[in-house]
Amino acid sequence: MQKYINIIKDREDAARKLLDVIPMHKFKEEQWNIVAVSRGGFSLGTFINKRYKNNLEILFLEPIMAPHNAECEVARVSETEEIVIHEKLVQSFGIQYDYIYGEAHRKHEENILSHVYQFRKGRPFPSMEKEVVLLIDEGSETGSKLITALKTVLAQKPKAVYIAVPVLPSDVLEQLEPFVDDIFFLHDIEDYVETSLYYEKLEQLNDEMIEKLIEENR
Repeated sequence: MQKYINIIKDREDAARKLLDVIPMHKFKEEQWNIVAVSRGGFSLGTFINKRYKNNLEILFLEPIMAPHNAECEVARVSETEEIVIHEKLVQSFGIQYDYIYGEAHRKHEENILSHVYQFRKGRPFPSMEKEVVLLIDEGSETGSKLITALKTVLAQKPKAVYIAVPVLPSDVLEQLEPFVDDIFFLHDIEDYVETSLYYEKLEQLNDEMIEKLIEENR
């Protein structure tokens, strides 16, 4: 892990390097839809998309934490109410599935819908049926966001799904590979710790910054 610390300068540097591994001729010709699975992913997506102006969306997701441990994620829900559950954690903690589904509904109503209205003016996530989709994030500790986004998009029957992520754990890469057409990445790391360690600078993105990026994308 030590050799990967600060291996990427910032999101713009990550985007520039990803442009060398993504087949940009296909990206342009097939009009790939970029779907960011986080705020950082949306920022990264804007850098990748500057030259091409493909469709760029952010898919809103919310974590579901263990009932007695606010730092332990046991599931995640998307804005289309697709849920991915960490089965081993749920079973080992003896968490009831009613709790998971109840929390998923609450997070969807209280958090996700407010983001949809704030950032998309209430417009729902567009259908990706028969479209080519590129899921994007700045990194991935557990793969939770990418897996939930992948489940959400696959349910819409796309033509193809790709993933672009600068850094990710080796085991997450292995977990994702069977379900996508290809994964474009810079580094897969065996003993992955947290994404911020692999960037020299990883700016926190507040609501105002995201709204500005969305407006620029329009």
